[in-house]
Amino acid sequence: MKMTKFLNLFYSWRFYTFGREQYSECMNKLFCNNLINLHRIGKIVAILAVCFSVFPFIEKDWIKAGFCIFSAIVAIFISFFSNYQMQQINVKNRVIYILITLFFANIIAFAIFQDLWPSTHTIIEIFPSFLICALLMFVNPPRFVLFLTAGSVLIFITTAFFLIPPLQLINYITSSIIAGAMSLFFNWQITKLRFGLEISSNMLEDEKNKYLDQSTVDELTQLKNRRDFTNTFQRYLSNYRASDAWICIALADIDFFKFYNDHYGHPQGDVCLRTIGAVLNKLCDDMAVYAARVGGEEFAVIWFERDITNVNNVINHWTKMIKDQQILHEKSKVSDFVTMSIGVYITRCGSHHDTQALYDLADKALYAAKGGGRNCAVITGDDIKQYKLTPSS
Repeated sequence: MKMTKFLNLFYSWRFYTFGREQYSECMNKLFCNNLINLHRIGKIVAILAVCFSVFPFIEKDWIKAGFCIFSAIVAIFISFFSNYQMQQINVKNRVIYILITLFFANIIAFAIFQDLWPSTHTIIEIFPSFLICALLMFVNPPRFVLFLTAGSVLIFITTAFFLIPPLQLINYITSSIIAGAMSLFFNWQITKLRFGLEISSNMLEDEKNKYLDQSTVDELTQLKNRRDFTNTFQRYLSNYRASDAWICIALADIDFFKFYNDHYGHPQGDVCLRTIGAVLNKLCDDMAVYAARVGGEEFAVIWFERDITNVNNVINHWTKMIKDQQILHEKSKVSDFVTMSIGVYITRCGSHHDTQALYDLADKALYAAKGGGRNCAVITGDDIKQYKLTPSS
């Protein structure tokens, strides 16, 4: 029973009650945010250290002035190096641990060296505020917070043996330990609150993405649906790179799919559609195109081209992948396996802005492919003479 209570306390302290995977994901994100605070606070500490060096310079206390300048240089280094790390794609946690530890060591050494607390009474008042405020600047894993707190308390107690009269030493040690416990408790509570908010935010984002996927992804084929296609097609017409010369839209039908459904049954027809969906998803990865299911057995593909001759490569790759699936279709009039008819319309980027007009032109090319014997692609465009592409060519 006691062991169970201890484990519950341990898991609560380490935030494992949220789940280990969620703990790692959220803590890494929150921990990396410390770089932002290090960047900002480092500059503030540097400015304060320079200000504290003014009077020593006037009094020609070169040692104290030099130490202030050195502390400012360390703070500036922490600030700029933190900013540099923020620009990196992958930041190692070890680097952040070192930077935070260096930051604490710098400000503690600076405070002690300046002898800001000339009396026991002042030390007892300032130390709790210093430790609590310093720790609350960052969101750290519990073990690291414990390390920082214990280290700070130990440093201040050790310093007290040199600065505090023996009769007042017990009061200072007691106040230091109480301050450490307070800072540890408040930091743990605030970190837990931030941690919970981060998890709630992630859960809401996951729910949002889930509903977004449900509204834009076709459940059967896992391709984008017609709604997403309409929005994406309009975006393609409006947004393109300077290096993109052509925009291509292809519409495709599975040949004699009604016969396939009637012969094999609708469940098997769904299997066929899922296979075609997997092929088009693979085409998206291989050829950097966008694909969607826009009807029962009708699919649409859009992409940009720099070189118009590359259109044939996309179509040939597409038809080859369909052929490689070897989906038996005994009722097809053009092949023993499932094939597709494809209509492609190509236009120069920026020359058209009417999605429906381009869709209709691609649809006409699709009907030309069906009228031309199916199992082929008919390619046409504004400045392109219509031609036919078959899988064997």
